[in-house]
Amino acid sequence: MRIVSYNLNGIRAAIRKGFVDWLAEHKPDFVGIQETKAWPEQVGMEDIEALGYHANWHSATSKKGYSGVLSLSKQAPDLVQIGCGKENYDREGRIIRTDFGDLSIFNCYFPSGTSGDVRQAFKMEFLADFESFILDFRRSEPSRQLIILGDYNIAHTPNDIHDPVRNKKTSGFLPEERAWLDKWYGELGFTDAFRQIYPEKTEYSWWSMRGQARANNKGWRIDHVAVSEGLADKLKDVNHYRNDQHSDHCAVVVDMNL
Repeated sequence: MRIVSYNLNGIRAAIRKGFVDWLAEHKPDFVGIQETKAWPEQVGMEDIEALGYHANWHSATSKKGYSGVLSLSKQAPDLVQIGCGKENYDREGRIIRTDFGDLSIFNCYFPSGTSGDVRQAFKMEFLADFESFILDFRRSEPSRQLIILGDYNIAHTPNDIHDPVRNKKTSGFLPEERAWLDKWYGELGFTDAFRQIYPEKTEYSWWSMRGQARANNKGWRIDHVAVSEGLADKLKDVNHYRNDQHSDHCAVVVDMNL
C-alpha cells in the first residue's frame, strides 16, 4: 500500500502544475492533501476521479481560499468522519478520518503560529485538544490501527531543520512544540514513519519561498506520517519527493505492507 501526505498549498494551482499527472504516475492508494484552499465546487475533479479515486473533503467555512483537507482513496472508505467536534478547529477544515477495515487514517492540517502570538496560542491549544481527541478515540476503539498524517507544522529534532540554532525561538521549532512531539512519539506510542526507516537521515518536506531555499535545500521536515504500534514493522520505505514541485512542500510517500 502506498500512502502519501502532501500539503499542496492550493489544489487548483497544483493541478495546473501537473498534480494529476503525478497521481497517474505514482499511483498512491491513499493521498492526504492539506491546504486545499478551495471548496469542492471550485475544483474540477473529473481527471482525478477518472484515476479511480474517491474524494472526501473538509473545507474551511471561516473564509474562502483558506486551509482545508482532502482525502483521496482508491478504495471507498467504510466510514468518513469530518472534523473533531470542536467548532473553532472544524470551521478551519483541519481533520478528516477515513476508515478501511480496522485501519483509521486521519488526514490533518495543524495550525501555524508564524503570524503572531494569537495564532501561536491557538496552535498550542489545538495540540492539547488534538491529543485528547486521539486519546479518547483510542479508548473508544482500542482495536483500531491508526495512521495520523499531515502537515504538523513542527520540526521535531535538530536533524529535521536546516538551521536549528537560529530557529530555536521560531514557531515550528519552539521547545514546547518539540516537547509535544516527544510525547507523541514517546509516551503516546506513535512512531515517526520516516525515522523508523531512516533514524539519522536528513530530508525536508517544506522550504521557504525566499532566498532560493529549495534550490539550496534549506528546509524543514514538518510533514509527518505517524503510525500506531502495530504498524511500525509493516513500513517498507519512506521518501520525500523533493524534485516534484507542485507546492512549497513536497510529497511524503510511505510504502507499507498492508
